[in-house]
Formats: sequence, structure tokens, C-alpha cells
Amino acid sequence: MNIFFAGTPEIAVKSLEKIAENFNICGVLTNPDKPQGRSNKIVFSPVKTTALSLSLPLFQPETINSDFISTIKSLNPDILVTFAYGKIFKKDFLSIFSKETLNIHPSLLPKYRGPSPITAAILAGDPETGITIQKMALKMDSGDIVKQVQFPLTGSETADSLTEDVAEKSALLITEVLANIISDNYSPIPQDHSLASYCSFVKKDDGLINWNDKTVQIERKFRAYKNWPGIFTYWKGKLIVITECCLVSENDAKNINTPDIVPGTAAFVDKNKGILIKTIDGFLAVTRVKPQSKNEMDFKSFLNGSKDFIGSILENDLLKSS
Repeated sequence: MNIFFAGTPEIAVKSLEKIAENFNICGVLTNPDKPQGRSNKIVFSPVKTTALSLSLPLFQPETINSDFISTIKSLNPDILVTFAYGKIFKKDFLSIFSKETLNIHPSLLPKYRGPSPITAAILAGDPETGITIQKMALKMDSGDIVKQVQFPLTGSETADSLTEDVAEKSALLITEVLANIISDNYSPIPQDHSLASYCSFVKKDDGLINWNDKTVQIERKFRAYKNWPGIFTYWKGKLIVITECCLVSENDAKNINTPDIVPGTAAFVDKNKGILIKTIDGFLAVTRVKPQSKNEMDFKSFLNGSKDFIGSILENDLLKSS
């Protein structure tokens, strides 16, 4: 069986490596190289780097046109495996695979169809999540389920740590599924489309803190967006990124008399917990920040240079801060 793999980011690397260990890969598809940063330096995708290290045939077309489809068809591919490739395949491309077309999706489909299911699970405070191997369909993430696994969440995961866990589990799952497909030992199950929920691309502005949210919601946002875009607020018209924070326990919050404190107020300093910022229902303890145009620092260093921070009210957007 010839397997053709499509993927781009780091989360797909373990699956590519595991498939290459156990099956014949006739080609790897990843997105074209793009310049990054101020220097516009060309950076290879993690999947490209891995494919090159494994000496696998690599393809990076700008568009999947008829010429590209003819090229891939000549490889006699039997099975397509995709994992976060980043583009939607049309029927003319999917039809060249003689055996099966598969997609690895890091959620319990039909829950969280779309591009950011890992982030969505953390934001929702889900007690569990999972991985689904589904048949490819023309409508996003709507294909029949070939295999699905579920695992618990502790409530301390960040997007990075959960992505790493999903990458490891997905690699094991896809090799099991491929073995079953090759031996015709699988029975796909249609999704219940009435239960479908959706997630969208994460945007920079999603990291803006609304201090009228509950504390647990802000803390989940911190864990979901820790790597990018981060969570941030404004003070005196300047951006402050919160790089480390934690919940204040209910008991500790009850010990603070706060009936008249407005959400967003940098209310108190706790020498162990950090700066206690008021939310709609309690406090978020902030221990590290990165002020605009400055390096990341601990809360004590920040307060040393911002003597009037405690007692001030942080704003939910720059417009209000100006």
C-alpha cells in the first residue's frame, strides 16, 4: 500500500514519523515555504524538515491544480492521510486515492469541527477530549468516523502541552487504523451532524482580557493562548502581556473584603501569589508580565518601576485607556 501524507505544523510530525516506520510513504505534501519575522527569513515547516530527514518525496505546490494531481496520480497512491495540512481538498484530488482518504482531527467529532479544537477544549473547561480519525469529506470535518479515542483533561493543560500529548497519541492511533484498513478490518460510523459544534481560527485580538469575565474563564484563556496570542490588557494606554498567572482560591478570595472594587482593578499585592486583579467574581493572581517595549519580568520588578499600578483600573481595550 502506498500512503501519501499531507501536513504542515509540528503536531503532524510524530504521525509522519510513525507512518514512515511502519508503511510505505510515496509522497509528502506540505505548504510552500514562507518568510517569517522582520528579516523575512525562509523557514521550513516542521513536516518539510521531517520529510527531508527521512528522504521522502516532497511536494509544495502553491495550488492543487490538474498538473499536480496528475503527478500524484502517477505515484499510484492508495491512502491519503492528512493532519493539519491547512487547506481544503476538492473532489478531483480526493478521487485519486484508490483505497481511503483519512484525516486526523484532535477532538471528539462532531464536537469542535474546525481549525482550533485543542484551544476550544481548554477554553470550554472540558473534562475530556480526544482524537478522531475520519474519512475525508467535502464538508469540513464531517466525514464518517473510522476510529476515535477519548482521554481525560486535568484542567492544567496549556495549548502547547495538550498539542504535544495529542501528537503522541495520534501517531499511535493512525498506525493502528492504517493496519486495519490495509487488512479491511474497519467499519466507519457516520457522525451525528445534529450534534456538531464549531471552532474558528484564533486571532490576535482573542487574547484581550475582559475583566468582567469570571476568573476561571480568564485563566483558561491564559492556558489556551499562552504560546500565541497570549493574554493582555492595557494600562495608561500601554499594552501589558500577562505571561504567568493563577487562580486565587475561593477561601483566599472570601478573606478579602471587596464589595466596592471594580473589575479590572489591580487591587492588592500578595508577596507569594503576585498582583491580585479583580474580576467579576474574584481575583486573578498575576506573577509575571511583559510591559510594552520591555522585557518579561516578575511582578515585584514590575511594581518597582510602576509605583502607582496598585489601585489603578486596567482597561479592556486601548480605546478606553487612551
